[in-house]
Amino acid sequence: MWRKKGWLTFGLVMLVILGLMLLSACGGKQEGQPGQAAGGAKQRISIGTGGTGGTYYPYGGAVANIINKYVPNVEATAEVTGASVENLRLVASGEAQLGLCMDDAVFHAIKGIAEFDKPLEVRTLFEMYPHFFHVVTLQEYPIKTMNDLKGKKVSVGAPGSGTEVMARQVLEALGITYNDFNVFRLSFSENTEALRDKVIDVGIWSVGPPTSSVMDLATTHKIRLIGFTDEELAKVQEKHPYYASMELPAGTYQGVDYAVKAPSVWNTVVVSKNMAEDLAYQIIKAVYEHVDEIIQVYPGAKYTTPDATLQNAVAPLHPGVVKYMKEINKQVPAELLPPEMK
Repeated sequence: MWRKKGWLTFGLVMLVILGLMLLSACGGKQEGQPGQAAGGAKQRISIGTGGTGGTYYPYGGAVANIINKYVPNVEATAEVTGASVENLRLVASGEAQLGLCMDDAVFHAIKGIAEFDKPLEVRTLFEMYPHFFHVVTLQEYPIKTMNDLKGKKVSVGAPGSGTEVMARQVLEALGITYNDFNVFRLSFSENTEALRDKVIDVGIWSVGPPTSSVMDLATTHKIRLIGFTDEELAKVQEKHPYYASMELPAGTYQGVDYAVKAPSVWNTVVVSKNMAEDLAYQIIKAVYEHVDEIIQVYPGAKYTTPDATLQNAVAPLHPGVVKYMKEINKQVPAELLPPEMK
């Protein structure tokens, strides 16, 4: 009987000692470390990306890897989502901590218009890369200007896609409506096949260049990319300020030995305004210092730079980003300072 009581007492003593050791270990952790959760455990953060077939998912996965390698006490995971609109809602609700989004959707979100019934308080973490508005036809067709789309068979992108949304807005800014041509709503791969089979005359892509489906078409057919005049670009930007202009270098696609100007829309990583300043700072610092690791996954990440963020951000910067920009001697425009810093 005594032995049973003795072992019971010994066990209780050991449990108390172990408990004190754990409390001491937790107390030894420095408060305020990036991502520090209660008790010193890692903070888990979710990155809303897109479908596995697009560029958002691998890009987001590369960002998650950088966070996991270089930001202390944080474990990040890239999640498959419905992309821009869903990601903005997930970040605003706290279900995701980072969200990859097209800037037209970001503009709508902070204004509380279009897909959003109220403004969302999101902040820019960094700009990723631009989508270029590809308007593609075959060289054998006498289609050389945007006005030449009238009366033709034109694919404006898959139903409900970002390409289709952008196509409608860009064309209407130029005074061209869907009533002016025969409308097809095809995916990127379907655009390629339809141009090859001469089912359509023009295909539209809003995607980061170079894109594989246009590259594939250029290997079998002589293609033409239709450029925008400076006047046309100004009309688009006046109507839709979230669209920028971009010049695609000559030789980006086989047989296209001339530069092409067209509208573009940037892609952004957004976070909640409630994210801790030091966590945002540590993430942006890690991303910019190791962006080569993202470029290995997606070459378009060469556009992921501090200057690109300052020049193209639509939503205000997160205070942690402002801190980093000042640290590297970058001037933050007044309109990008968040309300909480004014």
